[in-house]
Amino acid sequence: MDTRYTHIARRRVRGAVRPVAIAIVAIVASLAAAAWLLIIRPYQQQMQLDTGGVPAVSAAKTPAEAAPANVQAMDVNQLLTEASKALKDQRLLAPAGNNAFEFYLRVLAKQPDNPVATSALRETFPYAASDAEQAVNSRDFNEAQREIDLLAKADPANYTLTILRSKLDAQRKLASQQQQQAQDQQKAAQLAAQKAATEKQEAAKQAEQQQAQLAAGQAKAKQQRAEQQQQAAAPEKTQAAPAAVAAAESSDAVLLKGASPNYPTAALRAGQSGWVVVSFTVTPEGRTSDVRVVDAQPRHVFDRAAMEAVNRYRFKPAMRGGTAVASTKQQKIEFSTGR
Repeated sequence: MDTRYTHIARRRVRGAVRPVAIAIVAIVASLAAAAWLLIIRPYQQQMQLDTGGVPAVSAAKTPAEAAPANVQAMDVNQLLTEASKALKDQRLLAPAGNNAFEFYLRVLAKQPDNPVATSALRETFPYAASDAEQAVNSRDFNEAQREIDLLAKADPANYTLTILRSKLDAQRKLASQQQQQAQDQQKAAQLAAQKAATEKQEAAKQAEQQQAQLAAGQAKAKQQRAEQQQQAAAPEKTQAAPAAVAAAESSDAVLLKGASPNYPTAALRAGQSGWVVVSFTVTPEGRTSDVRVVDAQPRHVFDRAAMEAVNRYRFKPAMRGGTAVASTKQQKIEFSTGR
């Protein structure tokens, strides 16, 4: 057999096989690309959402555009055009009334079997779910609820909705707890401030009382020193004067009007007797002040009654050099049921 014809036959076979191989490779590549776009990528995005991740978005959202004024009157083609614009601007779920999902849902309301709207909703669902999750994480609860409800209209059986609703509930509870904690902390701070203010007022009041007591003590001591100096500086002629004149110029306080103490009811019923020694000051006006109990038997039974009685006493004040001065006296008051 001539080898020349053999080579020609082989070249013809190779030429026929080469286009077939190229066609097979092209078909396999097309199937792989379709599988990636329609199955693998949406699945990966869905897994990212389920594990708390956020699917990658090709571009940032553009500022919201005004919604078309005649959406209700649009036909299917017009709605698909608006949906395409929304997809291009990454307006999947927002703003309300001007997003891809709402336009596609309106298309399905007019044509329930429209393949473009059905395919678009299915393929963009994972990305739209990511947008809804971002609304949840940013605690825009009203917007997140609206977007989840919109997703539910597109695919009510998708288990991603359960995850999104759980996350929304968890964020709402967390926000409520944080708000309550902030309110509790604010209330505690207010109470602490009120307590500090009250304590400051009490401290100021006590300091004022102590200052007043100190001033009174100093005034009393000054008065006593003045009396002593006055007595020491009395003229010699006053010392040599007759006893009657000296007695007239200097004398002790004299009781003008006494008062019977009220017998305590409890002691009277018990048949209890006792006595109280009371110290007090007779003022230049003849009244009593600084009444206090020096001793008593029994203690704290007749003290109040004795002090009240002494407060009602009236005296002729003590005289020093013809001038009424304050003086200190003591008196024993007895309480007996046999009186």
